[in-house]
Amino acid sequence: MFILLVGIIIFIALMGFTVGSRAGLSLPEKFTKDMVGFVQQVFYKPTSYVAGFFEDIANLKKLQEENERLKTSVAQYKQDSVRYGNLAETNERLQKDLEFTEEQKNRHNYNLRTAQVISVNSDPNNRVLNIDIGKNAGIKEGMAVTTLDGLVGTVSHVSNFTATVTLLTALDPSSSDANAIAATVVGKENNTFGMIEKYDPKTGYLQMTKISENSKIKKNDVVMSSGIIEGFPKYMIVGTVKKIQVSEFGLAQVAYIEPAANFTDWKEVFVVIPPEVTP
Repeated sequence: MFILLVGIIIFIALMGFTVGSRAGLSLPEKFTKDMVGFVQQVFYKPTSYVAGFFEDIANLKKLQEENERLKTSVAQYKQDSVRYGNLAETNERLQKDLEFTEEQKNRHNYNLRTAQVISVNSDPNNRVLNIDIGKNAGIKEGMAVTTLDGLVGTVSHVSNFTATVTLLTALDPSSSDANAIAATVVGKENNTFGMIEKYDPKTGYLQMTKISENSKIKKNDVVMSSGIIEGFPKYMIVGTVKKIQVSEFGLAQVAYIEPAANFTDWKEVFVVIPPEVTP
C-alpha cells in the first residue's frame, strides 16, 4: 500500500510537471524525437526510391500506350487522306462521265452502259481487256466500246457476267476477231467514207483505207464512225487525221489516224447499246 501511494504521488507530480507550459523539450524527448526521425529517414529514402521506380515504369507504360495511339491516329489520318483524295478524284471523273453520257445520248438515240475494267491483256498479238458486265446487262458481240476520249474497240466475246473487248490497236485485216469500222469525217459525212481496218504499232496510227480519190479529207480532220454498219453506232470519235497518202494501186487514199482514246490508263469504259436491245 505504501509503494502504491508513493507511485500515485509521483504520477500526479509528473502530470503537473508536463501539463504546464515549457520553454523547450526535455532531453529524453529530444533523444526520442531524433531517433524516430533518423529511423524514418533510413527507411523513407529507399522506400521512396522503390516507389518512384515503379511509378516511372507505370508512367513509361502509359507513355508507350499513348505513343501507340498517336501512331494509330497518324496512320488512320494518312489512310483517310488517301481515301478522300481518291474519292474526290473518282467523284470528279464520274461527273465528267455523266456529262459525256448525256451528250452521247442526245447525239444519237443510244444507251451507254458503264463498265469497270477488271483486267487488261497487253500481249501485242492479243490486245484485249475484260469488263465486269455481260449477257446479264444486255451486252452482245459486236457492240462498240468507248471512253470519254473516243472509241476504244468492240465487244468480241460475251459470258453471263463479263465480256471481252478487242481494242482498236488489235485491228488487222488477217484477224477474224478484229472487224473493220466504217468511218467518215466530222462535217464531211456526205463526201468522205472509208474503212478503219488496221493499226500500225510502230507509228501508233490507225489506217483508214478505201477512201475515194475525190474525197476532201485533209490533215487534222476528226474521224468518227459513220454508223452504216448495222448495230454499230454513229458519232463515235475515232481520232485525228495526221497524214494522207495515195494507196498502193493509186485508185484510193489512205489516211493515218492518231487515236483519240488513251490505251494505257483504264478505269471505266462505256458499252454502246442500241435501243432495240436495251435490257
